[in-house]
Amino acid sequence: MTDLAASAIGRGLVQGRANRHKQAMSNPDFSAPKPFGPLRSFGRVRGRALSDRQEHLFETLFPRVSIPAEPAETLDPLQWMPAAEAVIFEIGFGGGEHLIGQAERHPSHLFLGAEPFQEGVAKALVGIEDRGLTNVRLLASDARPLLKALKPGSLDKLVILFPDPWHKAKHNKRRLIQQAFLDDAHRALKPGGELRFATDWANYAAWTLEKMTQHGGFDWLAEAANDWRTPPEDHITTRYETKKLGDCAPIFLRFTARQQAS
Repeated sequence: MTDLAASAIGRGLVQGRANRHKQAMSNPDFSAPKPFGPLRSFGRVRGRALSDRQEHLFETLFPRVSIPAEPAETLDPLQWMPAAEAVIFEIGFGGGEHLIGQAERHPSHLFLGAEPFQEGVAKALVGIEDRGLTNVRLLASDARPLLKALKPGSLDKLVILFPDPWHKAKHNKRRLIQQAFLDDAHRALKPGGELRFATDWANYAAWTLEKMTQHGGFDWLAEAANDWRTPPEDHITTRYETKKLGDCAPIFLRFTARQQAS
């Protein structure tokens, strides 16, 4: 799909979709934030107290599956699973339903998950233990330093499902999708690797399409409206998704990474 077509469809994508909290796109701040500014969550980072089992898993299982919060050098994810047929990184996995479900479906793939919300990490640990998974590694912190540290071309897929919307125009600069983030995503993905994004905020969908088009390193896979209105065939619906907290029906955007410039 051409950049012109993507831009035109992106503008049309949000028309008539918002039903509340409609946000203006006039004069948004498109300036890139300083690398790895303060991690701010639209929700809570700490919620209810952990159960005894969750506390125990943080003490026993988490050290075995955890990823360093601030990697000191380039990381090759295959160090955790040398025979992995594919490496998938999910940023902001929430309660872990999608991450754990995909890991169970694809035992030959390595799944990396990042989530700063402590309760979400605890739920993922329970899922790993209950299902006997050995192909999941977790980061209980900001995903951006890890993404930057990953070996170039080491990811087959990058998944971002319903990230913090920061829907007020003055807060748009806090959104995950920024040019610096896309630079790191493009470098970490293999040529042809997929970046999958979903949101239920129309403004964030338009923002993401614009940022991806501006970047120039990705191709949007959509050919018709149903391509963004319908979840991918392998999608696992999450509890957050069912709450319908945004201002539109879920929008699913899929892109592939172009060949790195020589």
